[in-house]
Amino acid sequence: MKRDFICIKDWSVEEIEDILSLSEELKRNPQKFAQVLAGKTIALLFEKPSLRTHVSFMVGMYQLGGNAFYLGPEQVKLGVREPIKDIARTLSRYVEGIVLRTFSQENVLEMARYATVPVINGLSDLLHPCQALADIFTIKEKKGKLKGVNLGFIGDGNNVLHSLLYACAKLGINLFIATPKKYQPRREIFEEAKEFAQETKSEISLVKSPLEVAKTAEFLYTDVWVSMGQEREREKRLRDFKGFQINEELIEKAKNNPYILHCLPCHRGEEITEAVIESKYSLVFEQAENRLHVQKAILIRLLS
Repeated sequence: MKRDFICIKDWSVEEIEDILSLSEELKRNPQKFAQVLAGKTIALLFEKPSLRTHVSFMVGMYQLGGNAFYLGPEQVKLGVREPIKDIARTLSRYVEGIVLRTFSQENVLEMARYATVPVINGLSDLLHPCQALADIFTIKEKKGKLKGVNLGFIGDGNNVLHSLLYACAKLGINLFIATPKKYQPRREIFEEAKEFAQETKSEISLVKSPLEVAKTAEFLYTDVWVSMGQEREREKRLRDFKGFQINEELIEKAKNNPYILHCLPCHRGEEITEAVIESKYSLVFEQAENRLHVQKAILIRLLS
């Protein structure tokens, strides 16, 4: 029976820990896995432009001995040129896996419903599970553990935060969140994460201010305030997020010299300053690299 990677909540703690362990081995000894997916091919269907997701999956399949091909917005036109269910069933006859990067989460669910091969959520407006697992892997690399680590998130309650909520709650990471009131994470996802956190004894909290987050965090995370598809809201969002920037002043008030995380691309001078993202505590390019190793682990577990 095929398995998809749509949302972190659907995977058990043991399965997630297995992905992280395999990612570590892949990073340490990539040649050991050079032919594990030989002869297999994945399709990358992207409605949204991408650097890290696109390149890391392409290179990852190549390094595992397989192949990948890219279909951009103009080539596929999901649901316009032909229905998603027809695309899913057609591609399933050609490839061993599908990575979909799209706007609507329903597109991912429909692709998975009709595809007979594994479907990986490369990003939707609701979730970004591949990014979140790479973030967690980066934290584990630096701390040597996950349980009890304090992660702070400042900014927009978006798809990245939604996936981090599930990952942190399942793995015992304490997650403290500061967002403007209108931009908090989805209530149902937050409540689900709180339920998972009860099992791992981790703390998931919405706090009043970025300073409150910074004072406890060992890792500080932010993302852009204006994501793809939100360009018309730009001026309003810049006003609403005033005071939620990760900058030198905030870092000086933090107690733990926190490491800095950002999923990229960043808007320097908006959600984060140039000095902070270029500081010795910044892990943003380690995060970007770790997308490759984590996604290779996901591909192996789904396709081999």
